Amino acid sequence: MRNPRPTVRVLALAAITLVGAGACTSGSRADGDPAAGRTPVRVAEQVTGAGGSPGPDQRKRPTPTAGPTRSKPTPTPTPTTSRPAPRTTTTSPASGCPQGEHQRAVETYLARLGGFGAVTVDGRQSAADCAAIKKFQQRYDIRPAAGRAGPTTYDVAKRLATTDVRACKAGSGTTFCIDLTRQTTWAMRDGKVIMKPTVTRTGMPGYATPAGTFKINFRNVKEWSDPYEVWLPYWQHFTQGMGFHQTTTYLHNKDIGSHGCVNLLPADAVRMWELGKVGTTVKLIGRRPGT
Repeated sequence: MRNPRPTVRVLALAAITLVGAGACTSGSRADGDPAAGRTPVRVAEQVTGAGGSPGPDQRKRPTPTAGPTRSKPTPTPTPTTSRPAPRTTTTSPASGCPQGEHQRAVETYLARLGGFGAVTVDGRQSAADCAAIKKFQQRYDIRPAAGRAGPTTYDVAKRLATTDVRACKAGSGTTFCIDLTRQTTWAMRDGKVIMKPTVTRTGMPGYATPAGTFKINFRNVKEWSDPYEVWLPYWQHFTQGMGFHQTTTYLHNKDIGSHGCVNLLPADAVRMWELGKVGTTVKLIGRRPGT
């Protein structure tokens, strides 16, 4: 009688992760995926230390070799003390704060912007510099807010410090201005700045936010996007399903973008909601790089 052979079945499970960039309203170009949440900050903004492997100058204990076959005892090798590998650090001993590769440039831009505390433009981290950089990072939601002048901090500081508010050429009344090239936005009234430039994120490649002059024609404190199934806080529509709203993802992740909307940090979305109304002029100048 034959014994039946056992049958082995292999079940493969595939997990598919869907990641969205953002969302706008029906017939619009979108900006957020509620499932995506906030995207972690770029690794380049993190502080790194030395690796655990020995450095090239780290001495090793010599391996004893067998002595000749004589009655004379083999001398025991004298042990040597291992020297630890040198550690790479970006921490300034004076400030106890990490120093990034863009220290001097960030100091220069923060001194130009003002409002974040005293900074000394010398390319060396100090306690005062660290406090100012941390305050800047916290204001613009740059993570981690550790005081390090890394690539994201440098990029945001440069964009804000080089924004020319006069380029908007705002007339009478309230005007919301967007510099698509620098990805900044601000508000003016009767030719005067009433909200300083802040960071924004507009349409990604293939979904470029258009330059031009428009009017806000619909507002809702919390608008539902049918195509992308996500809430858009402080929604202010100005053209083709595109509008201002609070970001639904990490604003400084440049690998994604909106489908035409103007993404704002939470505090900025609230402020522009307070300043705007139906009929407010919206002026967009330039073009987002890569679109």
